[in-house]
Amino acid sequence: MTAAQADLHIAHLESPSEIAEGIRIDRPDVADGSALWRIAGDSGTLDLNSSYSYLLWCRDFADTSAVARDETGEPVGFVTGYVRPERPDTLLVWQVAVDEAHRGRGLAGALLDGLAARVAREHALTAVETTITPGNTASERLFAAFAERHGATVERTVLFEAGDFPDGPHEPEVLHRIAPLSP
Repeated sequence: MTAAQADLHIAHLESPSEIAEGIRIDRPDVADGSALWRIAGDSGTLDLNSSYSYLLWCRDFADTSAVARDETGEPVGFVTGYVRPERPDTLLVWQVAVDEAHRGRGLAGALLDGLAARVAREHALTAVETTITPGNTASERLFAAFAERHGATVERTVLFEAGDFPDGPHEPEVLHRIAPLSP
């Protein structure tokens, strides 16, 4: 799916949108929390948070998150995010994951594009931020492609050093700030 196709298919995320092959994107709800937790765990790259946190995320941040569903309604991918309280023009993307059986179809990019479009209708969105650990080339490519589709540049700075994490060895988290976004 091209970026233009994704924009067309995702333009109205207030109601579920079908993007391809029976996949549709809409807001998550609490019932999706366990599936998001499973998809995150199966990703092999994301930090797996507690199952409780995914339930809360689906309840409290549904407006700034999106879920991709297959033809049965089962979640097959998601993006979670929030608008930064001190920077209401910035969407921070917390996690993006797609079930292994659905990878390679542009679903992660469609989720990001659709979520950014939906959040931009509610906020004066000018930037997207995310953190990526060094060596996660799939995420680096995903967000670089997002920046290119939206006419933005990517500024990278280390947000959290490895030693900042209290629970043992952890790679640094590099902040990718994508701005300014083109309308």
